[in-house]
Amino acid sequence: MIMNVNKSALWAYHLMALLTAAIWGTTFVSTKVLIQNGLTPAEIFFYRFSLAYVVILLFSGRRLRARDWRDEGWFALAGVAGGSLYFLTENTALGITLASNVSLLVSVSPVLTVLLLALFYRYRLRARMWVGSAAALVGVALVVFNGSFLLRINPLGDMLSLSAALSWAFYCLILRKVGGRYPSLFVTRKVFFYGLLSMACYFLFDPLTWKGEALARPAVWMNLLFLGLVASMLCFLMWNVAVKAIGAERAAPYLYVNPLVTMLTASLVLDERITWAAVAGCVLIIGGVYWTERHG
Repeated sequence: MIMNVNKSALWAYHLMALLTAAIWGTTFVSTKVLIQNGLTPAEIFFYRFSLAYVVILLFSGRRLRARDWRDEGWFALAGVAGGSLYFLTENTALGITLASNVSLLVSVSPVLTVLLLALFYRYRLRARMWVGSAAALVGVALVVFNGSFLLRINPLGDMLSLSAALSWAFYCLILRKVGGRYPSLFVTRKVFFYGLLSMACYFLFDPLTWKGEALARPAVWMNLLFLGLVASMLCFLMWNVAVKAIGAERAAPYLYVNPLVTMLTASLVLDERITWAAVAGCVLIIGGVYWTERHG
């Protein structure tokens, strides 16, 4: 369900989706710093979502449950799809296959979102939208490989990467279904709650360990604060608002800018080299997203 928005105000929600995708593009560097300091991907997810949930609980009112158990079930699926399952499949894939494989395959999430919309909601697929998406995906490939075209087939890692992309696509569809019936702050809080609850089941098999010495380092707690308060609490809230206002099909293409921002951030923070192939990829991503949003 998409809420009615004055057309003159739509640009603000598009900007919100773009800003959210851009911030998420910087999280790769923060996550890499935390892993270098001894935290596992599961621990990083738990700490960032716990921090976000505690803070958002202070502002989201006293209402705890959805209107009925059916909606509560949808929120549980959203917490798994957009929370624990997405992060576990993506981060596990990073430990199995090349980072370039993961980045490229996860970037097909906007295409999968539109395909699911066509399947479940009979959304009309426009030719110009496919042209824009194809251009953006080629741009993503150029940015991901950054002039060094290394791709190695790894069935398990690649399937996990595609599972992460599909998981996020389902998350966007669930937001489209129930998000319009509840305040965005309430929706975001429910997603965090069920993401943490499902992660607790994971910790039954791989217990969480307290790493006090690592958590006391400024590089660790500062990056966790960024991931928890900005990349999780603020960005999930903004994404949910954007999807509610402009629809999953219009918000999803902005995710193509993720690798672009990751590349720029890595260049500034980690001194990674940017090639002309990556610059060409940036142009294709920006042009593809513009074409998709203008004609999609």
